[in-house]
Amino acid sequence: LRVCPQGRSSSLEEQEPAELSPRELMVQGARGVCSCSRPALGRALRRLFPVLEWLPRYDPRAQLLGDVVSGLLVGIVAIPQSISYSILANQDPIYGIYTNFFCSIIYAATATSRHACVGSFGVLCLMVGQSVSRHLQMAGYGDSAALGANSSSARNGTEACDRSCYAITVALSLSFLVGLYQVRILLGVFQLGFVAVYLSEPLLGGFVTGSSLTIITSQMKHLLGLKIPRHEGVGSFILTWLDLFRHIGHTNICDLLTSLVALAVIVPVKELNERYKERMKAPFPIELLVVIVATAISHCFDFERRYAAAVCGDIPTGFRRPTLPDASLFPSLAVDAVPIAVIGFAMTVSLAEIFGKKHGYAVRANQEMIAIGLCNLLPSFFYCFASSAALSKTLLKESTGSQTQLSGLVTSLVLLLVLLWISPLFYSLQTSILGVVTIVNLRGGLRKLRDAPRLWRLSKLDAAVWWVTLLCSTLLSTELGLLLGVCFALLCLVLRTQRPRAALLGRVSGSELYEDQAAYKGLGSIANVKIFRFESSLHYANKDYFRTVLSQRTGVDPALHSREGSQAHPDTTSNVHTLILDCGAMQFIDTAGLSVLKDTLSDYGKVGVRVLLANCNPLVRRRLREGGWAGQGGSAEGPPPFHCIHDAVRFAQQSADKQEAGPAPGDLNFQACL
Repeated sequence: LRVCPQGRSSSLEEQEPAELSPRELMVQGARGVCSCSRPALGRALRRLFPVLEWLPRYDPRAQLLGDVVSGLLVGIVAIPQSISYSILANQDPIYGIYTNFFCSIIYAATATSRHACVGSFGVLCLMVGQSVSRHLQMAGYGDSAALGANSSSARNGTEACDRSCYAITVALSLSFLVGLYQVRILLGVFQLGFVAVYLSEPLLGGFVTGSSLTIITSQMKHLLGLKIPRHEGVGSFILTWLDLFRHIGHTNICDLLTSLVALAVIVPVKELNERYKERMKAPFPIELLVVIVATAISHCFDFERRYAAAVCGDIPTGFRRPTLPDASLFPSLAVDAVPIAVIGFAMTVSLAEIFGKKHGYAVRANQEMIAIGLCNLLPSFFYCFASSAALSKTLLKESTGSQTQLSGLVTSLVLLLVLLWISPLFYSLQTSILGVVTIVNLRGGLRKLRDAPRLWRLSKLDAAVWWVTLLCSTLLSTELGLLLGVCFALLCLVLRTQRPRAALLGRVSGSELYEDQAAYKGLGSIANVKIFRFESSLHYANKDYFRTVLSQRTGVDPALHSREGSQAHPDTTSNVHTLILDCGAMQFIDTAGLSVLKDTLSDYGKVGVRVLLANCNPLVRRRLREGGWAGQGGSAEGPPPFHCIHDAVRFAQQSADKQEAGPAPGDLNFQACL
């Protein structure tokens, strides 16, 4: 683009972009991946296993104390959460401990985040539990109050496998698919981590809050000691509450009283922990204390036998032999794994980036995807279910002084002690206590309800996305809620670009700046010149709106003038000789947008109004040039775009002066060309 103001010539020459063909891009990528030199191999290993980078630089004097303290506290909190979230995932308690143990080790070795804590997460456990429950019913096991209840051969002639065995088989096969999606198919290898940007903050907030309400509903039967079936699919939220009210007369008083006492103790202490967290070196582990005391009381007074209270039962020690996922389940689990993979990635990367930014270190989103994928893929061979970063444990880890990923290894050591020696001691732990632990840890999701009015004031569309996702996740199902939330968010995005803001611009006094006349006071108008800004890209979805709002804002309607005749409406165009389109907000124009610009040039030209373009970015200018604007690529169309609005205004003024005074050499001091 060349602009020559007041006779002084200055040039701005476009540089053609160096574009590679698809074949060249594939060859270039293959060379980078398949390079077998020793330095390249070392770099690849360090990228895949960040532990090889940070561990050699580890400073025990400055970092070890914080990592040990943080790891111990997170491990202590993880014990009751592991057991309670196992119940939510429709699994025996031991499998939740397995999940948190293996995930802590793998994430410490493969992640770039120093503070994210990966393990069982309530929302994912809910989704896993729903999938497991559906497959149990399909296999003929039905619903059982006790996860370990023996339900012999309901698998039509296959090898004997009780309900608990089949439940973990479904869960580990699901975890395998989730990890496979995350590491290879969806995001990791193909570098598609950008898809998480479509899960906006209002969408995720609504989804987490809706899922929290669903989780609370699913745990109410444990708090009341009721044996009611677990509903799945559309309407499960309402059906569960109907069953709760229908069977309220069969409430187990022992479980109810235990739940109320546990809530009365845990909630105030956790509130005090949060209120005085800056003064306390570490939060008080009230959940673990309540679990220990409740287990001891239940054992001493024999709640299981005397009051028919539901308890955890036998929790084995040690590790089971590795197993393979059941490939026959993959077709029925393939769809269930998709939302779990996406939500798990989004939560992990969001938390990693938040705390990475807070503490001033870089987080690689695609490496985080590989890390969380490995945390689902590899543990699936060791009887684990799907996992992701969890907000409550991540906050605890960061607030207690974690310095590096080593704190995750300390957490795994705490869980190892439980696996080897301590787990049988939780035999008499009531499931109502586990329900309380689960519900208490959902306070963060429920608190987002208080943010709804503020979100409505900031953006009504964002608030609508939040409410639609929340209601669909609660009243329909978690999977449908996520899908409908994404679709509605994309619809809102389309609406924003389909009817964007449009404005007439005026000149800021004493400057060469032009701004919205409706937004700022004291802006001067340019005589016989209209400056119009369309604050969006121009494409097929908003081309009609562009035509309509352009005629409304400028007061010049070429179609009306053509129908009625210029004599009938002399004021329609006689006071406007130039229309300047500010294209600064147009990131791109498609073929429909280019056609609209050409039609605008032609229609306004027929009524004596010249159309000029300004502030076009290189992509838009190239599309104009290739599309035949300004005599390029076909017949001559319109004048070339100007680099800024002020140049276009001066060009319009001098052109009008020349027409009034008659042609004279040198009068027109502005030239612009592509």
